[in-house]
Amino acid sequence: MSLAASACMQSLMGTHFVYRFGSEELRRKYLVPALRGDLVTTFALTEPGAGSDLASITTRAERRGDRWVLRGTKTWVTNAPVADVLTVAAKTSGERGLKNIALFLLDRAAMRGITLGKSIDKMAVRGSVTGEILLDDVEVPAEHLLGGETGGVEKIGGILAEIRVMTAALSTGLARAAYESALAYARERVAFGKPIVEHQAIGFKLADMLTALHAAALVTYQAAARLDAGRPVGREAAMAKLLASETAVRVTDEASRILASYGLATEYPVQRYFRDARFLLPGGGTSEILRVVIGRELDWDRGQVFG
Repeated sequence: MSLAASACMQSLMGTHFVYRFGSEELRRKYLVPALRGDLVTTFALTEPGAGSDLASITTRAERRGDRWVLRGTKTWVTNAPVADVLTVAAKTSGERGLKNIALFLLDRAAMRGITLGKSIDKMAVRGSVTGEILLDDVEVPAEHLLGGETGGVEKIGGILAEIRVMTAALSTGLARAAYESALAYARERVAFGKPIVEHQAIGFKLADMLTALHAAALVTYQAAARLDAGRPVGREAAMAKLLASETAVRVTDEASRILASYGLATEYPVQRYFRDARFLLPGGGTSEILRVVIGRELDWDRGQVFG
């Protein structure tokens, strides 16, 4: 999961905005090396006081001649300790709201004032580094503004469906790994004269886990198919991410219960799956936010539930 998290940041969020909104020169300078693996990228959005509530972002970008000057703090930035290039969301005015959010491409080696804050010691996805980024009057050339002084929220929203489908796929894969580990253990572990998989209590757990896993996979495939076809996918992506991430939490929990004490032992991967599943809950929107998104689109297709 750690490798997947870092790779997804590099291949999607970290490079998407320069690809979509950067000049040809910026693409040659940053996108091509990033695709080769010569540069590490990241996307810095979350702040100590702003997560789902983007209107609360306090990082400011002030225009000074042919440059922008950025000041603020970003946290929970995947790849932060190793990132060479950052896409940063900042407000271009002091007004509260969403219209004045813009995106800037920052070069850590070429721009002064970009420093690493504290690294976050996570219980999950420990192989993927996460930390804070401190911006202290960072001077950014005007051409590093990606797509205009406003509209950052719309640009971020344009990639949210992909992020949610991707996170749903990660969640489904993690749930499958936990299920397969629990099943293998249940076939091998003997109690009361027979493998515990033959005891109804364990069999019921595995049956529920497999059913939930298949449901999450199918919803994820449906959302991915709509995304590939260019169809509206906001609701389906939210449903896929909601169901799959919550399924990952439940399946890894049940897997840990099936292994009993061994579910806590580091010699078995189930304890890592159990921890990593929690990492998937906030990414791409918390379950609570996703329910809000789904609730707003209940009747967008006038009652058409499937298709």
